Amino acid sequence: MAAQMAVNSGASLWGPLKELWETVDGAVLRRQTESVHLLDLLLKKHKTNFLSLFKNPPKSAEQREKVRKASTEGIAIQGQQGSRLLPEQLLKEAFILSDLFDIGELAALELLLAGEQQQPHFPGLTRGLVAVLLYWDGKLCVANSLRTLIQSRQGKTFTLELSGELVALTTRFTDDLMSHGLTKRILTLVSEISVTREFERLQKERGLGNEKHRKEVSDLIKECRQALADSLFSWTCQSPLTRDDTLALIGHLETVTAQADGSLDSVSLALVMALLYCLDVSFIEQGTEDREDLLQTLPLLTEKQYVSAVHSRLMDGQAWKLPGLQAVCRLAWALSLRVLSQLPQGSALVEFTEADEALADQALLGDVFLFMKEGILGCESFAQEEFYIRRLHSLITDFLALMPMKVKQLRNRADEDARLVHMSLQMDSELPSSLRKDLDHLMILIGEFYSKDTFGLELGLEFWCPTESLQHTALQGSYLGMALQRPPHKQVVLSKFVRQMGDLLPSTLYISYLRMLKGLANGPQCAHYCFSLLKTNGAMHSDNIQGVSGSPVSWEHFFHSLMLYHENLRRDFPNPDNAQYRHPPLRGITQRELDGLTSFLQLLTTIITWSENARLALCEHPQWTPVVVMLGLLQCSVPPVLKAELLHCLAAFGKSPEIAASLWQSLEYTQILQTVRAPGQRQAAGIEVELNEIESSCEEYPLTRGFCHLTSTLVESSMPVNLGAGLRVPGFQPYLNFLRDSVFLPFPTRAYRRPAEKWEVADAVLEVFHKLLRDYEPQPSDFVQEMVELQGEQVPADKPPGHSIMFHLLNDSPMLALCLSLLEEGVRQLDTYAPFPGKKHLESAVLHCLCLLDLALQKEVMFMDLLRESQSSLLVSPLEQLLQGVSPQTRRADHIVNIARYLYHSSSSPEAAFQSAKILRRIANYPNIQNRLVGDFTHDQAVSDKLMAGFVECLDNEEAEEGTDKEDDSDLQKKVSRIRHETQIHILNLLITSLELKTPNLALYLLGYEVKKPVSTTNLQDPGVLGCPRSCLHAILSLLQRGTEKRSGPVLTQQAPHLAELCYQVIYQLCACPDTSGPTMRYLRTSQDFLFSHLQHLPFVLPENQIAALSQMSWLMKTAAIELRVTSLNRQRSHTQRLVSLLLDDQPHTQHSADGESGMEEETRSVSGFLHFDTVSKVRRKLLSVLDVIEFSQDMPELLQLDFFERTQIEQVISNCEHVNEQGHTVCNVKLLHRVLVAEVNALQGMAAIGQRPLLMEEVNSILQQVVERNRVRRSLSAKRHALRSWRSLVETLLTACPSDLIPADDRQLIIRDLLLDLHDKVLSEDAAGELMPIVAGAVFTLTAQLSQSVLSEQQQGTGVEASSGFASIANSALHLILRKLLDFILCTGGGYQRLRAHLYGSLLYYLQIAQKPEEPDTLQTAGKAMWERLTAPEDGFSKLQRENLAIIESYGQSLMEVVCRDACDGHEISRMLALAVLDRILSIDRQNQWLLYVCNSGYLRSLVESLRQDDVALQSLLAPQPPPLKPLYIYESKMALLTRVAKTGQGAVELLRCGLVAQLIEWQVFDMVPDSTHRVMRDPSGFIPSPLDRYRQILLPTLRLFQVILTSTTMNHQQGAAQVLQWLVFHADTVQALLRCQELSMGALQELSLLTGLVSKTALPAVLEMAGEVNGATLLEFQGHIGRFQRHCLSLLSRLAGSERERLLKQAEIAAPGESVERREEMEVAMQQVCANIMEYCQTLLLQSSAQAQFSICLFSTSVSEPAGRDGGRTDLSSTVTSMTHSRAPSLGLVLYLLKNSATDFFRFHQSHRQSLGKLQSLDQLPPEELKELCQGLVSGPGGVEKIPSVQRNLLAKRRLVQLINSRAKLLALCSYVIETCLFVLWRHLEYYLLHCTPTDPKDLLPGAGLFRSRLEDSFGGLQASGGRGLGQTRVTQQDLDLLKSDMAASFGEALQRKLLEVEGLYSQVRSRYTFIQALVRRIRGLLQQPKS
Repeated sequence: MAAQMAVNSGASLWGPLKELWETVDGAVLRRQTESVHLLDLLLKKHKTNFLSLFKNPPKSAEQREKVRKASTEGIAIQGQQGSRLLPEQLLKEAFILSDLFDIGELAALELLLAGEQQQPHFPGLTRGLVAVLLYWDGKLCVANSLRTLIQSRQGKTFTLELSGELVALTTRFTDDLMSHGLTKRILTLVSEISVTREFERLQKERGLGNEKHRKEVSDLIKECRQALADSLFSWTCQSPLTRDDTLALIGHLETVTAQADGSLDSVSLALVMALLYCLDVSFIEQGTEDREDLLQTLPLLTEKQYVSAVHSRLMDGQAWKLPGLQAVCRLAWALSLRVLSQLPQGSALVEFTEADEALADQALLGDVFLFMKEGILGCESFAQEEFYIRRLHSLITDFLALMPMKVKQLRNRADEDARLVHMSLQMDSELPSSLRKDLDHLMILIGEFYSKDTFGLELGLEFWCPTESLQHTALQGSYLGMALQRPPHKQVVLSKFVRQMGDLLPSTLYISYLRMLKGLANGPQCAHYCFSLLKTNGAMHSDNIQGVSGSPVSWEHFFHSLMLYHENLRRDFPNPDNAQYRHPPLRGITQRELDGLTSFLQLLTTIITWSENARLALCEHPQWTPVVVMLGLLQCSVPPVLKAELLHCLAAFGKSPEIAASLWQSLEYTQILQTVRAPGQRQAAGIEVELNEIESSCEEYPLTRGFCHLTSTLVESSMPVNLGAGLRVPGFQPYLNFLRDSVFLPFPTRAYRRPAEKWEVADAVLEVFHKLLRDYEPQPSDFVQEMVELQGEQVPADKPPGHSIMFHLLNDSPMLALCLSLLEEGVRQLDTYAPFPGKKHLESAVLHCLCLLDLALQKEVMFMDLLRESQSSLLVSPLEQLLQGVSPQTRRADHIVNIARYLYHSSSSPEAAFQSAKILRRIANYPNIQNRLVGDFTHDQAVSDKLMAGFVECLDNEEAEEGTDKEDDSDLQKKVSRIRHETQIHILNLLITSLELKTPNLALYLLGYEVKKPVSTTNLQDPGVLGCPRSCLHAILSLLQRGTEKRSGPVLTQQAPHLAELCYQVIYQLCACPDTSGPTMRYLRTSQDFLFSHLQHLPFVLPENQIAALSQMSWLMKTAAIELRVTSLNRQRSHTQRLVSLLLDDQPHTQHSADGESGMEEETRSVSGFLHFDTVSKVRRKLLSVLDVIEFSQDMPELLQLDFFERTQIEQVISNCEHVNEQGHTVCNVKLLHRVLVAEVNALQGMAAIGQRPLLMEEVNSILQQVVERNRVRRSLSAKRHALRSWRSLVETLLTACPSDLIPADDRQLIIRDLLLDLHDKVLSEDAAGELMPIVAGAVFTLTAQLSQSVLSEQQQGTGVEASSGFASIANSALHLILRKLLDFILCTGGGYQRLRAHLYGSLLYYLQIAQKPEEPDTLQTAGKAMWERLTAPEDGFSKLQRENLAIIESYGQSLMEVVCRDACDGHEISRMLALAVLDRILSIDRQNQWLLYVCNSGYLRSLVESLRQDDVALQSLLAPQPPPLKPLYIYESKMALLTRVAKTGQGAVELLRCGLVAQLIEWQVFDMVPDSTHRVMRDPSGFIPSPLDRYRQILLPTLRLFQVILTSTTMNHQQGAAQVLQWLVFHADTVQALLRCQELSMGALQELSLLTGLVSKTALPAVLEMAGEVNGATLLEFQGHIGRFQRHCLSLLSRLAGSERERLLKQAEIAAPGESVERREEMEVAMQQVCANIMEYCQTLLLQSSAQAQFSICLFSTSVSEPAGRDGGRTDLSSTVTSMTHSRAPSLGLVLYLLKNSATDFFRFHQSHRQSLGKLQSLDQLPPEELKELCQGLVSGPGGVEKIPSVQRNLLAKRRLVQLINSRAKLLALCSYVIETCLFVLWRHLEYYLLHCTPTDPKDLLPGAGLFRSRLEDSFGGLQASGGRGLGQTRVTQQDLDLLKSDMAASFGEALQRKLLEVEGLYSQVRSRYTFIQALVRRIRGLLQQPKS
């Protein structure tokens, strides 16, 4: 039992029943096939609810006890674990509710809990009040379900065309219910439930809330009763009731009473109609195919007892409460009996059928027709139900057709009565009491009944029998057959009735007959027949002598009478100045005549409203001239009522534009409204007087309303420009002034006898204003004061009426004030929820006001612009500012709030809500207003809640439907649904617009964010949690979430694609905006699981609305990208992982199915999986399937084919009409274009143009269609671009922002492969749209970069490269495929799209990077391998891939080369750089030199070299302290890199020299512009822009490197390279020397020096000068001088670097950048060693070139062996002198020796460090973490950067750092060993010369000290001469010097040093260079030093 006592929090009296109704509605009304199965289950489950309809669960003591204990012991709730304690207050309320509705205590508690849960949907109500609503809503759901189930049955009256299975199911179910006494239950309930009784009970228990709650409760109760009655009605429409049920129904109807006005209420009406359908047999005549089956089931024919029971019950003499109702039932029974008697089966029922006459008589005595008019037609709901109308139609027509004798009797009786009346009138006696008005009532009933035709059925056609043969197919009768086929008997009888009644018509019936005709003329065809009838009536009798006494019912008679009245009344037309005019004599027309005239005018109005032919025929009739006569009568003194009818009639004539134009002139002429004052006339005349004098005193305003109606019609048909010309200023202005000043402004203050009329007047006049403003387009001419001539003088012309209205709305005018107060009044009235007289018209007036404001806001921008341009003196204010004014009624600025409050009433007046949303959206565009609005909206909490509820209610609306177009306005429900949908669209657009503005804005308030505090502090909750109201965000989410749990996906995306798109956009904007992003994403992630549930349904496919589907996906994907980024940053791995796998997995997910569908499938799947391996192994990755949906092809509209217009001009006009719409698309304004083209066509003159007009208009039409198509194409392309961009951003986020370990490397590569191949396939298809290519190229770039990174990182992690499967996880074949596609893409972009190719070149570079071999550690061992081993080693993966790549690239031949080279030479900077880089890359792998040949032969290389000339100027500008953008620098670097690459091959270098590369660079001036390093320049704070000196180095170094490569490539046999470079050095000698002399040896300077000394060492040589032999003597001398200087600078530089400055520089580097000291020190060491090596090489070359033998050698170093200050600080005595003399004399040999020693020491230091690093590299995994961190430190910027790196990454970095260290040490070792070797060689040559060949001079010959201080002059030609002579230096050496040299050398070059040197050779030179070279030199030097003195 405990289990059953658990509480269902969804409330068993509401939740399940709601679900039941939704299922029934889905299966029956919405035709959802999937609901049928569910319906079957639910009907079985809920059968008891239907059997015991509306029975509540009973109370019980046990339940009461359980509920009582819930506050202490708790109570179990279904679906929740454990029990829950409930507050005492809730239990009290539950007991109250239980007593109130007499329901079980648990059920009451459930209702309250459900009420608490649903409370946010009902702002302002407590849970108890919500529970009351839910209780009745549950009841209504059952009733509605019952009604819908019964309606779905098959039967005799209608069909819903449902599937057989469903119909069988519902029929079976409902039959079962019926057999259990459903009818009696329904009848009992209808009698028991009553609103007043329920309200009394609720009132007593305080169960009623505010007005809205009361209305909702009463509506629910009424709808329950209605639905129950309708169920019975629907049953009887389809199948008959049993005998007992029929009698019960009759019994119920006996007790029914009427409402106060005599009509039935809608529930009773339904039951009456149910009975009438029970007794209905008219379907028998219809002869449908299932007639026989229906006859079998008809109890009237099959059961005699049924007939007898019903008959006796209806013949029973006992009176009903409503005798009229009894009469109707008797009449219906009589007619049924009459039909039965004519059937063969009817013979059995003779005893009953005989009584039909008697029954009919009784019915007539009961005033049956009067009751039908008052009781049945008087009920409002009668006209809303088609089958009521059809049944009553058959009742009336059957009576006329089946009982002709009765009709004849009625006519005879009427004639008799007419005679009696006539006599009594003549004798002035009392009217006889026995008068019966049956025929009168019948005619009026027919007139009333057919004059309302809500469904456009035109049933009245049955009364018209077409006599003539029908030429017009449109005028066929109700039978569908050939034109001359004989009409059915019934139709003949009925039409005879109409004609005969008109013959010799007694005057008493005249008005009734006219009314009947008016009803029967309602409809386009009926009106035509009626017109013909009245025409023929007149024609038949026209042969009479007077020509008037013809049939009184004919046009002839009518118009003749009118003319007579006019004649008569015109005679006593009063003088307007006479006072008596105010009390006009009414002797002309009696009341009876007035009624007759009114009836006739109404008939005339009806006919001409429907039939245009009649309108034109009557208007143009020469004798009758109706318009003239009517206008004449309007000037006579006739009652206002008649004048009003005349005006209405004129309005009907005015519907034709042809008549309207002349009607205006006639109106003006007759001065109905006085527009021209006669001179001397004291007082106004015309309608103005009637309004002020007559109508105001009568307090009735029919004339004014008529005039407004007439104006409204005429304004729509034609707008007169020159109305009244000649007599007054022409135009409409006087009419407008009258309407505004005399009708509109005073309307609130006038008195009204009928309260409703107040709103009718307002509605009528506002309608005119609305039409005028709607058709007004501001023109420049409106703002220029034009003059017109009037009676000889110039007066200002009137502006268009729309202009005047605009002017009044853009000022604080009375008109605007009244409109706003009307809006306030309207919303106040609506807030009462009570019906009041004129409610419909008030709503309409309010709607017109809102439209006026909306139009004004829409047109004001253009209006104000034109006003400003015209410099007119008009003063206007923007309407949005006026709306912020203070309201005089409330003294608050609440106009906009009032407008917004209409949203709260969207359920009752959807159109007002729509306009309100539109206005708010227009106002929302103004940022300055938003802030104020938020304040106004939140100022008063109650109003604020209401406004929020209004917006939410509009968004939540279930009935909104996206309409296709405006064409289905006929169906009211569809129209309302469409309006509701548009309202939602406007609200969403309002949110989107507002979100882009600064905070606080409306959107934030409406979406539930903080507006008083910072937005980011918002904490979004589900509605109802922590008192959080339901906001627009909740509404949007619930719209989107509907259906996400089902397979079909979100319902909204299918049903309302545009709405869904905007919803997704709002969500995206909230996630993208920094303020709202945090709260929104938290809420979506935690409460809603929004993104996952939507992304799993991607892609959305809507075949008919591709654009919307793409946009929806775009916004969703952009949001997903943000979510992925955010969750990755916040390390919310599980969230990121879920989304990543959802988007990227290619394994099928098991869908969590909500509808229990999956059980079966899962099993079959597993079985099939067991049998066939891998049948469903792979599914398409979600990302790829989204890409599949984006169509890359775009069908473009064809070119215009024009016959009349000039194409270029039309294109010009089209482009002039283009504007950018809200979505940012450029579209053409079709309406504007149409106006322009039509104006053009209208401007054509001449007969030819008139003849061509139809053809011209046809062409205009085709142009417009073309433009519409173009707009669609643009929107489609734009949507595709947007979708593709979003897709790209999602892909990029997935691959770059998400943690890389979420996607394993192998998967990652496969995913990228799939994405790349698919993208390429789509973009390379024939018809891919070019507009999409750039986005694809960008995506390709990112993907290739990611692929490259992924492959590289995989290799670094050391998985090894197996040559077999290809590279990494991705097979070589896939890589080749990607390369091919990439190259295809580059080629398919052709000549254009250069920027796009930049992306592709980038991709290509990344791709080629994959095959680049990573840096390997130089272990110094490899050289030991034999050459053979190296040649036979297997090819590694890198080389293989590189070879294959090259093969593919070369297979594309010259076309690819052409494209790349062309891009490299000119075009956009970035493309050029990348193209240059691609060329560089390909040349580097092109072993065959195919590309090099092409570049050289095709002239692209020469073009590149020649383009260097322009670069000089650009680069010079870059050295300014504030440089322009650095683009030229980057391009220059790229060019140099490429040229350097070309120069690396011999033929390339030669080609470059041939192209004159060096010659170009010699001319450059930029090299001589060395910036001043001492001058501190403002550094770029970001550190991005380098200092001028650094920029200079960036220019210089590439050139030097290029020269170096050229020198290396053009080996000794091509000395021209060296000669050209020497020319460059000499040309820029000053710069070069300045650089060599550089004081400040920074890192950059050292780099410069290392390159410069390298060049000098290879070029500044005697041999080079000899090569350039053709230079003349002077030049040669100059060159020699320069070379000498270069030599001196080099040697002095050596002494600086080898000696003194070295340690100081290294120290300095450490101090300058302590963080990077290791790095910096390493670089400096390498650079210094490089400089030393270069200079020593130079010395060696000089020595060798001077002479092969030592005795003829030149001496570069002096004999002194004093070393520069050593590390130990010893030998200080010489240090000072050595440094001071460096510049003036030759450096000593001591320097060389010192360098030798240092190098040897360094060598061991470096060797040691190299070995350690190698050891670390080999045992990388065992290294302690601190060391790893230290190793990474250099590669990671920023403090704490190392901490954040994952360990795998850290190992990789450490490895990379170690390889760097090893390789830099290896380089240093090579340099050291080279320096050692050259030093030894130089030492040996010098010692050999000094000790063996030198002849010392005698010291006495010299002046003291001359040896030390030689003059500078000699020096330059001295021992350092480059000419190779021994010069003067050798003579200066004294014997003493030589002895000193020998002894010092012997001391310095000791055993220790020699051992060291030999050890160096042992360690290094064996593997690397000339083995035993050092050994030999050491031996020789030792030999020299040990030589005995000669």
